[in-house]
Amino acid sequence: MTVPERCSDISREHAEPLLATASAARRWLLVEHPGPWAPKALDSPEIAPARKALKAAAVPGVSKILLMRRPGRHARGGRRRWMVLDHEAGWTAAGTWDPDAAPHGPDAGLLAAAEALADDSATATAQPSDPMLLVCAHGRHDLCCAVRGRPVAAALAQRWPEQTWECSHLGGHRFSANLAVVPDGVYYGRLDPTTAVSVVEAHLAGRVDAEHLRGFTWHPPVVQAAMTAAHRRWGPAGPRALAVTSVTGAGEDRWSVELAGAAGLPTRVSATVTRSLRPPALLSCRADAAAVAAAFEVTDLAAAAEIA
Repeated sequence: MTVPERCSDISREHAEPLLATASAARRWLLVEHPGPWAPKALDSPEIAPARKALKAAAVPGVSKILLMRRPGRHARGGRRRWMVLDHEAGWTAAGTWDPDAAPHGPDAGLLAAAEALADDSATATAQPSDPMLLVCAHGRHDLCCAVRGRPVAAALAQRWPEQTWECSHLGGHRFSANLAVVPDGVYYGRLDPTTAVSVVEAHLAGRVDAEHLRGFTWHPPVVQAAMTAAHRRWGPAGPRALAVTSVTGAGEDRWSVELAGAAGLPTRVSATVTRSLRPPALLSCRADAAAVAAAFEVTDLAAAAEIA
């Protein structure tokens, strides 16, 4: 019997770049839910009664909803946490919800979570004491996330048990195992249990691992590409060491990006970013046919001293 090739294997074989592949969403809602998770997370039985309100609160390209759970076996019942965070401002709201309330209609806690996700005027009510490590392990969405993600989550949980969570679909399952560090909003990809520990060690020490870096979720792909290229050339540095000063179009599928650096990075960085389409490939294990994905390339990168 022939075992079908998985999307993460194909991505590796084709040397698909990780550059600028983080899902762009500035504002996240994290909902603690032990599972099981449906292929589409909001269809999960206890979540589904509040699905309409949650989907209405989530703005594409601006906000993202993830379910999360501790690695390993999970106790059912009891109140669960939810958290809304903004990757620029930090935590904005936190509360609890009751999964046992689902048979009786939308849970009041999840409706409050939806309101918080949609409220850009919310002020911080709690700040995380430590970063959270979210490993995509959503096997019913894509098998690669379970096969590659769960061992990574287990390895991180051994080292950082209070900070490690499995989560639903982060985006880009072909780059699994995927990790998001929040509230920093940094995506890492193509991890295994060994590299994941070293990547997190470096990140928590203030050094972004540029080799496994997919991007920064609070920025669009064009900016992610420029920032990642700067980290690769002049890093290591922390996730907030670069700020955007301008993004301007420079022709079709071409942009000029200006960055301001700190913490050892150049004070001014200028990048030219181009976008193209990669050859058709299987982008998901659940896909019926090959599809194309956008690729971003930094064709010119210079620091202040190099800029005429």
